[in-house]
Amino acid sequence: MRKSNAGLRCRFRRIAHGTKQALTKATHVRSTGTVYRRDFLCLAIAAPAVMTAAAGRAQSAVTVSLRLTLNGEQPGPEIPADFTGLSYESAALSDPSIFAPDNIELIGFFRRLGKAGVLRIGGNTSDYSLWSPSGVLANIPPPAGPDPGRRQPPRRPITPLAIRNLRGFLAATGWRLIYGLNLGTGTLGTAVDEAAYVAGEMGPKLVAFQLGNEPDLFNRNGLRKSDYNFAQYMSEWLRYASAIRARVPKAPFGGPDTAYTSNWLPEFAKHAGGEVQLLTRHFYALGPPDDPSSSIEHLLAPHNARFRGLLGGMRAAQQAAPDVPFRLTETNSVYGGGKAGVSDTFASALWGIDLMYRMAWAGAAGINFHGGRYGWYTPIAGIRTAGYAARPLYYGMLMFAEAGTGQLVLATLGNGAAAPLFSAYALKNSDGSVKVVLINKHANLDVSVIVAATNGAHVERLLAPRLDDTRNSTFAGARVGIAGAWLPNSAEFVHSHNRAAAIPLPRASAALVTLQ
Repeated sequence: MRKSNAGLRCRFRRIAHGTKQALTKATHVRSTGTVYRRDFLCLAIAAPAVMTAAAGRAQSAVTVSLRLTLNGEQPGPEIPADFTGLSYESAALSDPSIFAPDNIELIGFFRRLGKAGVLRIGGNTSDYSLWSPSGVLANIPPPAGPDPGRRQPPRRPITPLAIRNLRGFLAATGWRLIYGLNLGTGTLGTAVDEAAYVAGEMGPKLVAFQLGNEPDLFNRNGLRKSDYNFAQYMSEWLRYASAIRARVPKAPFGGPDTAYTSNWLPEFAKHAGGEVQLLTRHFYALGPPDDPSSSIEHLLAPHNARFRGLLGGMRAAQQAAPDVPFRLTETNSVYGGGKAGVSDTFASALWGIDLMYRMAWAGAAGINFHGGRYGWYTPIAGIRTAGYAARPLYYGMLMFAEAGTGQLVLATLGNGAAAPLFSAYALKNSDGSVKVVLINKHANLDVSVIVAATNGAHVERLLAPRLDDTRNSTFAGARVGIAGAWLPNSAEFVHSHNRAAAIPLPRASAALVTLQ
């Protein structure tokens, strides 16, 4: 046990983590002699001895000191109240009972994630769904959930009943709507009629219309010729938007809702920035599912080339249209419907909450996790007749919701390379409270966090037995039940000693810390 030069000794009790106990019983922090102001926090992280599975023997004890300075005088972006979102296929509307005001169970799951949020209706099936104003439903099988994009999906009708029910669903949840129109196989006249009906029913609940889903892939999926490019898309987009606005003068628009092509987003911002209320793009961390690199290890890796491309395109778009907010309208772990053993595991919860804060810090207006039915990556799994259940990713979103919205606080992490899979974020809520989110994505590294300049901390933990666990996620000691029912039963309070609180953070876990 290494003694601190300043004589500061922090003790903490062992914390259960699944079937494992936190390995560290006490840790010591080396004093740097720095004097910290009230608005600053210093987090020192000590890595205790861990067992190597291959060798079956303990490594020597390693102490890693990281300092996270939170500076309230240099605030980051404000997290909007409706930052959280979910995304579903347009095909889901072919069953008007899914998004309906009497689907109390699904409404409960939505409301648990926030009284304000954004539901996006789109996906691959939005370019094959057909507006059916007569209200006639064809005899078709139920929608299959997230479309993997491997073949042309069946055409499904969207009726006025589905839109009216959707309006009631949104009223019950408090959420608003981003609505995708069929640009891929639809007609201009049909799009105008559908937009007019949707806008009339939704009123202020409508955030934006989107024209086409992932149009940068139209030349690959057979929806356009192989030479289809941005200029052709922009011409189509302007023609559709103009016709819709002639019928619905105040119709809001977003776009381009691209898959990954980085230059389409800033180009769209340049050409349509004055005509849109929202800039949108998609992001999948990994894929396809049969790629061996689509793994938990790669999902949690700190340096993802796809994510860097996303941020680059987003920043370029923000420069081209600085007054237009950006939203990640479709995202998840592995494209093509997700991957079993990756997308449905506890690792997705840690990845998901980390992504939410990374996008918030980058200045995004929100994020929509794609899902539906029993897709591997869906946050809410199930169907109305059989009931719904929270997947691990939902627990990460729940933790984000419990942290609340507010002003992000500038964080500077020194010596971060010593724990590359550790993340920390902080924000000041409107009530003046300061909350810190700690995420330990390491599979074999327990840490302890020393929080200085505090009178203690209330801790709510996001836990599961291991990263690949699919069934035993908990937050604040409780599981999410029917209709999103959740009652925290963990009353963990970490007392301070000499104005410092020691918070153990086991491997593969996260914690929401409310500072006193």
